Amino acid sequence: MRSWSAPNIPELPGESVPLRLYDTAARQVRQTDPGPVARMYVCGITPYDATHLGHANTYLAFDLVGRLWRDAGHEVHYTQNATDVDDPLLERAEQTGIAWQDLAEREIELFRTDMEALRIVPPREYVGVTEVVGEVAELIGRLRPYTYEIGGDIYFSRAAAPKFGEVSGYSEQEMLTLFAERGGDPDRPGKRDPLDWLLWRAERPGEPAWDTTLGRGRPGWHIECTAISLASLGPGYDVAGGGTDLIFPHHECGASEGHAATGEWPFARFYTHAGMVGLDGEKMSKSKGNLVFVSRLRAEHDPMAIRLVLLAHHYRADWEYTPDQLVAAESRLSRWREATALPSGPRADDLLAEVRARLSDDLDAPGALAAVDTWVTQALADGPGPDPEAPALVRALTDALLGVRL
Repeated sequence: MRSWSAPNIPELPGESVPLRLYDTAARQVRQTDPGPVARMYVCGITPYDATHLGHANTYLAFDLVGRLWRDAGHEVHYTQNATDVDDPLLERAEQTGIAWQDLAEREIELFRTDMEALRIVPPREYVGVTEVVGEVAELIGRLRPYTYEIGGDIYFSRAAAPKFGEVSGYSEQEMLTLFAERGGDPDRPGKRDPLDWLLWRAERPGEPAWDTTLGRGRPGWHIECTAISLASLGPGYDVAGGGTDLIFPHHECGASEGHAATGEWPFARFYTHAGMVGLDGEKMSKSKGNLVFVSRLRAEHDPMAIRLVLLAHHYRADWEYTPDQLVAAESRLSRWREATALPSGPRADDLLAEVRARLSDDLDAPGALAAVDTWVTQALADGPGPDPEAPALVRALTDALLGVRL
């Protein structure tokens, strides 16, 4: 599947700072330690509606991870999927009278456009589930000792997953509640354990299906990300990312699948999650219909102001969007552009070091914005300063590290 165009990222002088990141499975902030090639997988969209601010919040968080690794000299191997066949997509297609393939392609193309406008660095591999059904079936075949069937559907047995629960740390009751809310089927007759999860869905009348070594059908949820990440990155990759709503069951189940397939634990060295964005007191979600679409905001506002709205919140925080945040971001963007258009300004070496330090401390983007604000305030108050190279350096650092082009 085609990705989107990559922005040019300036190279910065001086020394980078090693990235420390919160690992959900470890319940603490730890230092990342990638090799020459840093490997990251971020779960992609189910394309049955347009990109909203919650999506953008997640993908911007992991865009910062990649930017910091690149600043440290690492090559970044980033993979993302699109779940372009799944129950919510099929249901929306039926409701709207649009072929599910056409609906998926329309929304994926809009997603690409939104990501490019927000200057999100694209993944090296952008993979649709429909492109890898055969590979998913092959992986499920390798997992046969850990599975059982109900009416042709294949389930992974939780009893065969000794590490199950270690990624989320949730209690049994929490897992049961979230499993039911997030696509699981705890009450299906014939299951050995309510938390056993569906790997393969045998063909149903009127649903898409593929001919595979497992017979005709399609993947369940979770297994597609395990198959794609294993094929593109291998086990023990550096970061598995997504929103906090993917901690359980998605990342929990995927980690156990990866463990069973490879013997590697943890399947990813970090499980890192971005917070939820709310509107009118509730989490922004397609099911609730309370969405602020990126494409609609872009029609009236500079995408860099939208990016600044997101950067103003720590990536792990849950927060609520209000229109006044965009007004404040546009004002900030205007001031930054005014200051960096001056022929000279205050020295910016310390600013570069401070922005690196703040972002390397678990992606403290609000702290980085505050540091730039301080330089901008001084530059605008003092007028042209002593360093003719400072404005260009500030433009470069905001571009390279924060992704904000001035």
